[in-house]
Amino acid sequence: MKTNANNPAPSAGQGSIIASGDVAIIGGGVVGCAVARRLTLEGASIVLLEKAPDILDGASKGNSAILHTGFDAPPGSLEWECVQAGHKEYLEIHESLGLPLLKTGAMVVAWTREEEQRLAGVLEKGLLNKVPDLRLLTRQQILELEPNLDHSVRAAIHIPREFVIDPWSAPLAYLLQAVENGGQAVFNAEVTGGEFDGSHWLLKTGRGLVRATYVINCAGLYGDFVDKDVLGASDFTIKPRKGQFVVFDKAAGRLINSVILPVPSKRTKGIVLFPTIFGNMMVGPTAEEQDGRDDASTDKKTLTMLADKGRKMLPALAEMPVTATYAGIRPATERPEYRIRQDGDRNWITLGGIRSTGLTAALGIARHVHTLLADQGADFIPLANPVVPQVPNLAEHLPRDYHTPGYGEIVCHCEMVTQREIQAALEGKLPAGSLAGLKRRTRVTMGRCQGFYCSARLAELTAGKFQEPLARKISHE
Repeated sequence: MKTNANNPAPSAGQGSIIASGDVAIIGGGVVGCAVARRLTLEGASIVLLEKAPDILDGASKGNSAILHTGFDAPPGSLEWECVQAGHKEYLEIHESLGLPLLKTGAMVVAWTREEEQRLAGVLEKGLLNKVPDLRLLTRQQILELEPNLDHSVRAAIHIPREFVIDPWSAPLAYLLQAVENGGQAVFNAEVTGGEFDGSHWLLKTGRGLVRATYVINCAGLYGDFVDKDVLGASDFTIKPRKGQFVVFDKAAGRLINSVILPVPSKRTKGIVLFPTIFGNMMVGPTAEEQDGRDDASTDKKTLTMLADKGRKMLPALAEMPVTATYAGIRPATERPEYRIRQDGDRNWITLGGIRSTGLTAALGIARHVHTLLADQGADFIPLANPVVPQVPNLAEHLPRDYHTPGYGEIVCHCEMVTQREIQAALEGKLPAGSLAGLKRRTRVTMGRCQGFYCSARLAELTAGKFQEPLARKISHE
């Protein structure tokens, strides 16, 4: 049964089966979308279930968008394997899916004598992790590559294959490829329980019942809750970790070309200074333990600290205004490693504790899931000629939609978003289900004015498209 991906929640009771497939995937974050793509390509019929009106509504909406090499992952760990596999596959598929890649490279920069002494251990770990092109840089070599960095820099490790990507178009492309090849995506469908009869699952959702042979729990910040609600217990607990970010104006984008990484600690990768695919410069994230799983608030003191730290590393930022601030929440657990487990007796796999490396690792995790299912006896026949859709480009270094005549009008002048882009994002097999979803598909309202000038026109263009009309949202604000 095909299910429209974006219909508002119907009034039908939970007794009716609204969708069925070989595999039900709970959660529409980057991991869930990547798993949907991989299993569809391997020949499984999938149903992705997301409790929000659109994908990327949880942890995946806020990250640093860096394609990692795995140089600092725990050697030999599953995380390391998945990061390296994900990095490799992204490079193989990004052009065919229309996904941008900004070849920045990265530097692990030491600013103090103590940090400089720790670089040898970082280099040794990177080489052990099979990232062979690392090299130590002197102060002079660093400043030759990045002359705008503060001259107090002491030394660095250069990682040439750490890149910057679009953090939202990638998951969209993954799920779109699954849907274009027969997969289903059901939104407003929070999973609240389920029953397993020994061969099949019947999951209870806010939309109705979903039948599947296998279930993959990719619920991110609520992964432990889903395990408890459906299986009765969870062997991990999500410990939400907030990361605040400061976004500098696009004029700052020309100041550096590389991702500037700190010497990492055991607890966090630390605060990063990096260009974005959209032409901005960013600094962040913090690593703040908290209880709230939906508390993505920011505070002035922390944001000021981040901006000051960015300006200390890159003094020219002192002349640059801040365009936006935001916070993301990472689904950390009581242990640092990924919490991936398989319950073969109940055809269930949980993908928990996928933290900051999840954007890169998602494609590798998806391949790992397919291997687990195959080991369990799942016998799918890979698609011979899968459809390969392309998503619109939002990267500043590549041609944008406004460069092609016939776009209608520029709706968002800060980000140069066209009427044609907005209308396309509201249509098709995976239309935007909310303003947040539309923003991630087009970047509308995400520029200097933060929607002040374009919201009224946007309300007209989106009338009748969202469960919560934009006009009502604006009037409430």
